[in-house]
Amino acid sequence: MSDLTEDSEKIRQVLTQAEALSASYRASARIQGMRVDGLAHEAASLRHMLETQRRTLSWRVTAPLRVVRHLMKGQLPTGQKIPAVCQRVKEIYQDEGLHGVAQRIQTRLPETGVGRAVARYTFARQKSSSPHAQASAAHTPVQDQGVKSSPMTAAERQKALEGVYAKPLGAEALSQLTPHILIVAELSLRQCAKYRVWQKEEQLRSLGWTVDVVDWRETEQALAALQVCTEVIFYRVPAFESVEILLHETRRLGLSPWWEVDDLIFSAELYQENGNLQTLDTAEQKQLLFGVRLFRKCLLSCDRAIASTRVLAQAMVDAGIPSAVVIENALDQQTIEIAQSLAERGVPAHDTTQEIRIVYGSGTKTHDADFRMAASGILAAMQADPRLTLHIIGDLTLPDSFLTVKDRVQTLAGRDYAAYLALLAQADITIAPLEPTIFNDAKSNIKFLEAAILKIPAVCSPRDAFLQVMRDGENGLLAEQDEQWRDAILRLAADPALRVQLGQQAYEDVLARYSPDQIAQQQVLPVFGEPVDVRSKTNLRVLCANVYFSPRSFGGATFVAEEMVRRLQRLPDVDVAVMTSRPDLKDRGNAPLRYSADGCPVLGVRVPPDHDRVGGLDNATATSHFRKWLAAMKPDVVHFHATQGLGLGLLRACIEAGVPYVVTVHDAWWLCDRQFMVKADGHYCFQEKINLRVCQACVPEARHLSERAVMMRAAMEGAALLLSPSETHRQLFIANGVPPDRILVNRNGFVWPTHARTPRKPGSPLRFGYVGGTEEIKGYSLVRRAFQSLSDRNWELRVVDNKLNLGIRSVYTESWKVKGTVTTVPAYVPESMDAFFDGIDVLLFPSQWKESYGLTVREALARDVWVISTAPGGQSEDIVDGVNGTLIAIDGRPDCLQKAVEALLKNPERLTGYVNPLKQNLATFEEQTAELDGVLRDVVATKTANAQRLADDLSAISADPVD
Repeated sequence: MSDLTEDSEKIRQVLTQAEALSASYRASARIQGMRVDGLAHEAASLRHMLETQRRTLSWRVTAPLRVVRHLMKGQLPTGQKIPAVCQRVKEIYQDEGLHGVAQRIQTRLPETGVGRAVARYTFARQKSSSPHAQASAAHTPVQDQGVKSSPMTAAERQKALEGVYAKPLGAEALSQLTPHILIVAELSLRQCAKYRVWQKEEQLRSLGWTVDVVDWRETEQALAALQVCTEVIFYRVPAFESVEILLHETRRLGLSPWWEVDDLIFSAELYQENGNLQTLDTAEQKQLLFGVRLFRKCLLSCDRAIASTRVLAQAMVDAGIPSAVVIENALDQQTIEIAQSLAERGVPAHDTTQEIRIVYGSGTKTHDADFRMAASGILAAMQADPRLTLHIIGDLTLPDSFLTVKDRVQTLAGRDYAAYLALLAQADITIAPLEPTIFNDAKSNIKFLEAAILKIPAVCSPRDAFLQVMRDGENGLLAEQDEQWRDAILRLAADPALRVQLGQQAYEDVLARYSPDQIAQQQVLPVFGEPVDVRSKTNLRVLCANVYFSPRSFGGATFVAEEMVRRLQRLPDVDVAVMTSRPDLKDRGNAPLRYSADGCPVLGVRVPPDHDRVGGLDNATATSHFRKWLAAMKPDVVHFHATQGLGLGLLRACIEAGVPYVVTVHDAWWLCDRQFMVKADGHYCFQEKINLRVCQACVPEARHLSERAVMMRAAMEGAALLLSPSETHRQLFIANGVPPDRILVNRNGFVWPTHARTPRKPGSPLRFGYVGGTEEIKGYSLVRRAFQSLSDRNWELRVVDNKLNLGIRSVYTESWKVKGTVTTVPAYVPESMDAFFDGIDVLLFPSQWKESYGLTVREALARDVWVISTAPGGQSEDIVDGVNGTLIAIDGRPDCLQKAVEALLKNPERLTGYVNPLKQNLATFEEQTAELDGVLRDVVATKTANAQRLADDLSAISADPVD
């Protein structure tokens, strides 16, 4: 009975999760519809405004003056150069988002209409809905991996970032991926694609390979696919500029590219031997020869080549490619199935005593010269035997001599492959004439294969590829001279038994050599082998996702995520990969980018701008790339940190793929559209159990809050476990419906001091520090008002401007009216953290919301710095009032902060030689990593056990079926 109850509970859980996933998709569809409607409405409004303005008399009268003045000078009315302004705005946007641009306008143009409008925008948004808020509100910026920590301009930072992303990975990085072949191909030529692309895909998949196919013109799609492949083939691709970008990317990723073709289109000298070229007009000839140069360039940009014939392979080597292999055109499953279907249902019969049909599949108009090789012999045969008729499928210019038998010649338009084979099946004889040139010796024997699978006898020119399989008089007939063509056709026309014999033997020979399985085993397997995943089968594979990651290291959540990745990666039996965002990079568009951070494979994707709330909540593009990254990394478990911008689709993708995931809820984004439970006026909303009606009043322009809540609930319910950095934060989620056993505390570690603190000099001014940025929610205005109200002069305050390291100033203390000393300093990095805290005695942390953790507080406590902090909240959990800090209320008033500061100023010597007696209670990265490692392993073990139990149950049912 207990087993039955347990099984029922598991079934209920599965159904609940499926229902939640379905609800999430429905909510996603609704909010994306709202997003599209909103964009359309906004576009229509802007068009209306522009049209209204342009219809005014003043606009029309002054238009010429505006054009002349601004465009001729290339300046704005302020005198600034337009290109310079555009570049600067772009740099600010990349570093600070839309809010940063708005803040600059407000600072530079405070009294203009534009400045006032931007001020209203800034106040309304408070930056709280942006992923960038994580950077300024949670922690100081951490810069890493090739990006210097000294102050730099935005342009310098961008250049440094691009340097990190452009760093070559090396072939060894490919061993971190699941074996995967990408074919970048010319897909507009249907027959070429059929035999060289879709056949190759079929053959490789039969060997166990994962294969993607992308048209070479789809640059972004090809760039995306390159990030997760371990082999790449460029089929019939010319070296246009966009393709050179792809070739450069293959080198960066450590790939050794193949170039493949089935025609001799890379040698101008040999191409011009093709008589069919002369049938084209001059413009078409020039275009083809121009293409030859581009094909050759692409060939020689690759390391190795694949040809459809041995003559073509030799021509590739002669052109300069180091090596070339042969994989012939062959039969594929589609062709075999069509042939079987035609045989089963039969083809329309005709009386061969009255008509013998010769069918020629021309395809395109570039076969005129080839047909002329057999034309006289064919005509002579038709004149000798009035039963012979000629059926041409495709474009062909017949010699005028055929006018004498024009009533026995039929030209049919080209058609799809199945219809083409159906026409070919009605033939009694097929022909494949080719000029005796190296160009044609390099061609494959497709026409013979197509005839053979239909058991139709063929007469072919003795070109090299035909000679590889045809035996004259046994499985077909060979003809070169006019008389040979005439005699071969007349011989077949006169002997029905010979036609059957040759057709049957050709069928057997072709199946024996060119069947899909034979080609895969005999030709494809020796070249590509079977896919072998060289990664350890016993290691725990973890995929981590966070909106930022090195070298774009912003905020406390990112700092923790990076540290967990590094420490898990150091464990001997753990492999870690990362999904994150990336900045705008030249020539990449919206394609993702794979790079390495301390040996860890990372996939960076573009995320929507900050103001696009819905795009950041449900990012379909990021989800698509994440699915491919999941397939490439095959993790046992996924660990999500801050996913705003990346979107909730990533979590749905895990559910669909059957990969368990754990979520660390670093902040309230999972409950609050503003992320930090901040109202429009910048103050804490003090909700415990979230009421969407209250939220809607707070964010009236957001119509998607109900759908958002549904999606968030599904994401959290789908998680194997939730982790919180503090008990206070855990209780917030429990209050909002998360079962207590589904959310655990995993306290954040931090960088501990490397040396003992420098003692404070007795009698020196008491030194305070504030690192929270200018946000109201962090208490910036409280700090300013409290210190402006102090009557004491013997103090110093160091205010951190966490944008100075980016070459941007955001904190202005010159206007503070204080009696003590206020200075602005850059944000610290791990290397300068001890020096910063050595320079202060008291950390001010008057956060106006219940922080999820408060990393800076722990860094200060570990360095024997007294902390004045608000409570309750995660920030205060390691503070005992009066022992290692002072706790004040979250009330939005400066009075409590002022009193706490004044109490310390009255007895500053208390902090001389002070040592925090509770440091042993602080979390460490070692403890956090050990806990996280245990959680991830338990999640994977539970999934494995459940899967095994299900397999056992199914096996039992199969062994003992119920009647």
